[in-house]
Amino acid sequence: MIKKKSIGLCILFSIITCGIYSLYWIYCLADDINKIDPEEAGTSAGMVLLFTIITCGLYTLYWYYKVGTRINKIHQRNNDPSGSLHILYLALGIFGLGIINWALIQSELNNYSDRGGMVVNV
Repeated sequence: MIKKKSIGLCILFSIITCGIYSLYWIYCLADDINKIDPEEAGTSAGMVLLFTIITCGLYTLYWYYKVGTRINKIHQRNNDPSGSLHILYLALGIFGLGIINWALIQSELNNYSDRGGMVVNV
């Protein structure tokens, strides 16, 4: 079960804690994505966090691309319109707008949670 999070509060906590909460938020996002799409759970949430810290954030560019691809596949399984989220997330990450990526990913997870976590398996 994925727990809905308030995007505004997550952003506020990330700013107030000078980015410490954002590390927890990344961990939660990676964990929730792996819960939704366990077939393609490539990197565990702990490893995503570790690689992000070790590479000073460069790993997140790759992770953004992979998350966008996985969310697109989830949309396709549910017969929802899917776009090029992987390109959007990568472009935002390259321009240093990671917090917007986190908010967009969290929004997708919240929408998934609102629908009762229904994913049509292929």
